[in-house]
Amino acid sequence: MSESPTPTPTPSSHRRKRSLSRRGMIAAGGAVAAGAAITPMVFAATDSAETDNSASGSGDSGTTPEKFPATRTEAATGTGETTTAFAASYVGVRWSGSKEGAAIRLADGDWQPLKSGCAIVEDGGTALVAAQNATAYELKASSGIEVVHSLAIDTTGGPGRTFHVPSEPTRVRGVRYLSRPAWGADESKRFKPDGSVNSPEKYYPLQIITVHHTATPNDDPDPAATVRAIYEQHAITNDWGDIGYHFLIDEAGNVYEGRYSGDDGIPAFNPDGDLVTGFHSVGYNSGALGIALLGTLSQQAPTDAAKASLIRLIKVISRFKGLDPQAQVTYTNPVNGTKKDTHVVGGHRDYFTTECPGQVMYDLLAEVREAAARR
Repeated sequence: MSESPTPTPTPSSHRRKRSLSRRGMIAAGGAVAAGAAITPMVFAATDSAETDNSASGSGDSGTTPEKFPATRTEAATGTGETTTAFAASYVGVRWSGSKEGAAIRLADGDWQPLKSGCAIVEDGGTALVAAQNATAYELKASSGIEVVHSLAIDTTGGPGRTFHVPSEPTRVRGVRYLSRPAWGADESKRFKPDGSVNSPEKYYPLQIITVHHTATPNDDPDPAATVRAIYEQHAITNDWGDIGYHFLIDEAGNVYEGRYSGDDGIPAFNPDGDLVTGFHSVGYNSGALGIALLGTLSQQAPTDAAKASLIRLIKVISRFKGLDPQAQVTYTNPVNGTKKDTHVVGGHRDYFTTECPGQVMYDLLAEVREAAARR
């Protein structure tokens, strides 16, 4: 039995528009007695130690309207050349069959073999390619690849779309994060054309934390736009119904809320303290929290700011749930019973043959565990 079956990809940006809410900028990390019971309300505490569970999409007095470029997309099926009506920031590709053998060429460029990078699917592969404002691209595939779907994505030049972003940051003792409306997440992408949720939320107790890198370009000038592109690839190209990670961290150390977990103001968790299941580690998703560092960390280390935010976020979540970041545990998939001896804080490659989270970042995980475990 598959834990998180990968649906047949149906690239389409036609999702029913629905204004749903999430909280604003929150922060995490700080001293809490080890093993202390921390309630969801404490986890989502504001600077004044008061809680505000108001709906950020409702236009209430606790929000400020901000505009983000609406994501524009153009879908295509098959290989060959495709032109777009706009300059593409990224091209998302999903193919079935062989995991290797697909390639892309941007206008006047060389062929680039497509590798799944961090995102793993059960049949075939998926890739997000920086398009550098290209208005055309070409795909080819080997005989072992059956179907190819692609999606040109523009996350910077579309018309402005208003989001109601919380006016004041909320915190968990230190590390702010940008809520979904604060990075421009279009909640309509979580829904099918008939209005039903594409990937209904499921919740299980947290067991492990998995670190990823996004395999996108380093020195990113607009990381929020990249987060929107990853959202588009995961939700639409891969048909996962949402972004796969629970949190993302950019090179400046900013933390972004990932997968939608409800309107209760608690990122990644429900009011009972259970973790919403993401799509970041096929077969090992339920009860596993995924944190992705933006960039490619195979030969380059994360910035000091990104590493510091990763450590603080792991520290707060671990203390919130009573986990020891340095421990070894037996992870048990609550859906299908699969067991694996692993680290509480591990890398994506601990579960798959993948370069994620990059060799340099993977080599730093022992340091991250030790730092997150300090009082």
